[in-house]
Amino acid sequence: MERIGTVVIGGGQAGLAASYHLTQHGREHVVLERGRLGETWRSKRWDGFCLNTPNWAQMLPGFQYGGDEPDAFAPRAEVVEYIESYARSFDAPVREHADVGALRLKSERFVVETGDYAIEATDVVVATGAFQQPRGRVQGAASALVELQLTTSEYRHPQQLPDGAILVVGGGQSGCQVTDELVAAGRDVWLSVGACPWFPRRYRGQDMVRWALELGLLDQTVDSLPSPAARLACNPPISGNDGGHDCHPRWLAGRGARVVGRLAAIDGAIVRFEPGVEKSLASGDSFAAEIMRGIDGFIAAHGLDAPEAEERDRGPAPVTDTPELDFGRDGVTTVLWASGFRPDYSWIGLHVADGYGWPIQQRGVSAHPGLYFVGVNWLHKRKSALFCGVGEDAEHVVSRLVERA
Repeated sequence: MERIGTVVIGGGQAGLAASYHLTQHGREHVVLERGRLGETWRSKRWDGFCLNTPNWAQMLPGFQYGGDEPDAFAPRAEVVEYIESYARSFDAPVREHADVGALRLKSERFVVETGDYAIEATDVVVATGAFQQPRGRVQGAASALVELQLTTSEYRHPQQLPDGAILVVGGGQSGCQVTDELVAAGRDVWLSVGACPWFPRRYRGQDMVRWALELGLLDQTVDSLPSPAARLACNPPISGNDGGHDCHPRWLAGRGARVVGRLAAIDGAIVRFEPGVEKSLASGDSFAAEIMRGIDGFIAAHGLDAPEAEERDRGPAPVTDTPELDFGRDGVTTVLWASGFRPDYSWIGLHVADGYGWPIQQRGVSAHPGLYFVGVNWLHKRKSALFCGVGEDAEHVVSRLVERA
């Protein structure tokens, strides 16, 4: 059995950030990636995907963005290129196509098992992504009534879908962005939404990500959340496509999407939706208004020279309830699930997850000596899974790992 000091599982931005700091400390380690480097960005994002944080927010440790378009939004291929360039910049010891199937503890050392070999390690850093497991699909007889059903991680482009209308279930980031793409392609889309809030792409001359940094919103820590379940709440939808724009359900309704309430039930060919869609959208509007008032107050308190609020098209109000649709009558041939993802650590042979599936840890340090996590949503801060925040957690985790050694 091969023996290596530290194994990092995952070759995305989180795993590479950990590898960077391990390299800085001169620690022997290897990064295991199930596919190619940055595989999630390659195979779990649709073709027209753009990062919804600006290029200047690419802040991986030792490798900040240095291009000519800091305020642009990187398409999928450029995200992959950035990750590849980052790995080359410090000669990260990455092994591609090393799909880890199990992690277990043996005589106070960890055994990492792939399909072809096993590695024994003193320390393991798990960096397998913020989410792994889709949360919903049509079940039972309804499956036979649509030609195709898939999740947003399986969706690639509008031409992939059969002719006919599409039901998108979920009004968060992925659901809204894919709906935007489908509507622009001339498709008939029903968008089933819950109570996901939204905020503007830009406000008073700056991108919302810049305001979020300046107001300290991205530095809010996990203990500020009202409950552990809040970590599974949807992220407010915005888009980096076409130079960046608003992208929330009411805005999409103004562009032709049929926005309906939360999915209540599927009974044969009939899909029923909960009433109160306008109430849900109004709640999202109130969230956005509160964010904008906070920015106004920040500008006033600091005497900043900022332009007045931009004119924006928020879409129709009110949006009336649609109680149900009929797969046959309404010509729906595709159900696209954008109802979110959950973390999945079932492959780890230790008690590491709480009742919601999140790793049990304190700022990335688990209760099992030598086992660490990075790149998890709200690991420590709101920005923990983002390009502009993952390096901070990776530095802390590696410092604790080195101290333990």
